[in-house]
Amino acid sequence: MTDVNKSETDLLSKAADQATPEAGGTAPASAVPVAPAPGRTLTLGLGAVAVAALLASILLWQKVSNIQQQLAQQSAVAQDKSQEAQALSKQALALAQETVARVAVLDARLSEVALQRGQLDELMQSLSRSRDENLAVDIEAALRLAQQQAELTGTVEPLLAALKSADQRVARAAQPRLALLQRALARDIERVKSAAVSDTPSMLVKLDELVRLADDLLLANAVGPVVKKAEKPQTTAAKPLEQWQQALQQVLGEASNLVRVSRVASPEAALLSPEQAFFVRENFKLKLLNARLGLLSRQIDSARADLLVAQDALGKYFDSQARSTKTATALLQQVQLQMRQLQIPRVDDTLAVLATAAAGR
Repeated sequence: MTDVNKSETDLLSKAADQATPEAGGTAPASAVPVAPAPGRTLTLGLGAVAVAALLASILLWQKVSNIQQQLAQQSAVAQDKSQEAQALSKQALALAQETVARVAVLDARLSEVALQRGQLDELMQSLSRSRDENLAVDIEAALRLAQQQAELTGTVEPLLAALKSADQRVARAAQPRLALLQRALARDIERVKSAAVSDTPSMLVKLDELVRLADDLLLANAVGPVVKKAEKPQTTAAKPLEQWQQALQQVLGEASNLVRVSRVASPEAALLSPEQAFFVRENFKLKLLNARLGLLSRQIDSARADLLVAQDALGKYFDSQARSTKTATALLQQVQLQMRQLQIPRVDDTLAVLATAAAGR
């Protein structure tokens, strides 16, 4: 703006210089100025104003042109900047969209990772539970098999060995969930160790002895042999009267053996015929043999029932005062007493805990 004002000032000074007298030259310094006419002065004034207006218009046009150029330049610069800003905005929008897409992908991957981690944790827990459950199932199967072996053999050694092996496996697993199982195993081990089990071979020997004694047992209605008195040796010089006395004594003795009165406690034994006595002995031996088979097959209840039937038959049909009957009764009572102690201890507490562990609770 300062340059424009200076140029306007120069143009006005030039216009003033051109508005001098028309004499065609510069008046000398010593010449006296002549006053111009009024019309001419007005014309010159109007011309000067017109020239000034023209110059002002020219200057204004130049100024406007400069302003237009500046505006055009600024507009071009602004347009360039607008285009750059638009390009940058497009780039920012694309970058934002790409960022949103990446964030969405990362969120999806994060969700997948979280899901996989949850599945992995669940799988690890499932594997841990499965391992504990498999261990519980294996121990339960081993204990049940050992229980059957102990009942078949009549000894607690297989059951005790299985309990110790199970305790060692649980200790190696070192799982807090199996602490209850370990305590149950310890209790069952102590109980099995303290259990008293009878000797099965000795009972079998006693049953065999009873079977052998069955043929020697006297029935309650059996007629015992007559004990004959020792006769004195006859001399050749015996008198006829003495011979008659001896013959009479023999006849009286035989007559006394024809009828015998005895007391029988049970009426069933008194009514037995010789054929029935044979079957009574055979049934007695059969019950003893059945008890022996039941003892070998570990059918303790069946063996006890057979021994009770044999004991009842022994007291009902056989002579209780005979030595063989007393011996058989003593053997039978000993076998029954030992059979009461033949019960193999069970590990029900451990099996209950194993069932709970196998169910995953």
